[in-house]
Amino acid sequence: MAGNAPLGRPQVVAHRGASEKRAEHTREAYELALEAGAEALECDVRLTADGHLVCVHDRRADRTSDGRGPISTLPLGELESLDFASWKQPWADLDDESLELPSGAVLTFDALCSLAHDWGSGVQLAVETKHPTRYAGLVERRLVDALARFGWTHRDGNEPARVRVMSFARLSLRRLRQWAPDVPTVFLMDRVPWHLRSGRLPVCSPIAGPRIDALRADPAYVERAHAAGHPVHVWVVNADDDLKLCQQLGVDAVITDRPEHARQLFEI
Repeated sequence: MAGNAPLGRPQVVAHRGASEKRAEHTREAYELALEAGAEALECDVRLTADGHLVCVHDRRADRTSDGRGPISTLPLGELESLDFASWKQPWADLDDESLELPSGAVLTFDALCSLAHDWGSGVQLAVETKHPTRYAGLVERRLVDALARFGWTHRDGNEPARVRVMSFARLSLRRLRQWAPDVPTVFLMDRVPWHLRSGRLPVCSPIAGPRIDALRADPAYVERAHAAGHPVHVWVVNADDDLKLCQQLGVDAVITDRPEHARQLFEI
């Protein structure tokens, strides 16, 4: 698990890559995040119609590509023919100083795992499963299979986990705990429910994942969660005041669109 004891600051997790500067979930966004010093890469995963995990946040392809329709109804081959980058930089092809246009190909989860595996710095992955979905538990089954191919479902001793799985859906996290008990899980929360404000969490997850708004409303939550033995990973943290607040409170990880900026701010 990420903790701020070894680092002396929150771990910097790149939200869908360096998504402030590059189209989210593209290989270029993740490579830029790694070059900026991100210690973990966050992604969302969805299943295609033919059973492949791809890194896409939305249920539909419409917002981030030139295609249309639910991701779950499109085969990988069709998704690979779409442009997932131009929406972010629509005038890139008119830039005379641009030597190479970014690839707009959809990123498979296996490709992201390979990138993290080959980077060589022990970079971690923070993977969010999206629910509800027509494929239900098949998402977690495919995810565990993919992690197993990279040897990331088991740990020896105190070896840090290379992957953690996040979700708002308790059932998704329970499946992960059952099928890959060595993989840490993060319970995501838009707001902290009243029955969890003491710092305790559902048994399906040892890590709290509150939204930054919840932390602003109740900064003492971090201390209560730590007292209950739970690390705190906060999303999505972009503003300087919020990054500084997380550092002051001893938050264990921040998920941010601005990994380079966060690293620089924490190291001042």
